[in-house]
Amino acid sequence: MFKKRFLLLPALLATLAFGASAQDLTGKYTRTPTGYLMVLRNGDDVIAHLERLAAVEQIPSASIVGIGFMREAKFGFYDFSRKVFDPKTFKDVELANLTGSIAWKEGKPSIHAHGIVTDGTFIGAGGHLLGLTVGTGSCEITVMLHPHRLERFVDPAIGANVLGLHPGAK
Repeated sequence: MFKKRFLLLPALLATLAFGASAQDLTGKYTRTPTGYLMVLRNGDDVIAHLERLAAVEQIPSASIVGIGFMREAKFGFYDFSRKVFDPKTFKDVELANLTGSIAWKEGKPSIHAHGIVTDGTFIGAGGHLLGLTVGTGSCEITVMLHPHRLERFVDPAIGANVLGLHPGAK
């Protein structure tokens, strides 16, 4: 009994840390041979669900790809001189591509993703994703696991977050 409770502790701590109940992910992802497949539905916050998945499953690091219909997609273009993102929001768009990574920063999951969305005129926009909310239909995300825990850190030379490789990387 003690061992079973001890094994559930990381998931419980992750749930408390992110203010989410375990049910938030119920029925939204499944294990695959290379990682996970996540299917989100209307109103789901894509970034928040990826963070919860990383915390609950203790994903060391991963690459992500996805597609779907978004109620809202918020992109940012990073202004290095001001050290802030200039945001722009698009509504009711197809997510033609989501590409990114899952790593860790200061003990919390860190999602870095870029994407391209298109509207009914087939004109596209894209960039660094600041937020995604699923619209009607769904959003499908493949999470491909990496064996080492990777951390993000602020590179002092550029003043922005970068992904650090594990110590044995070549």
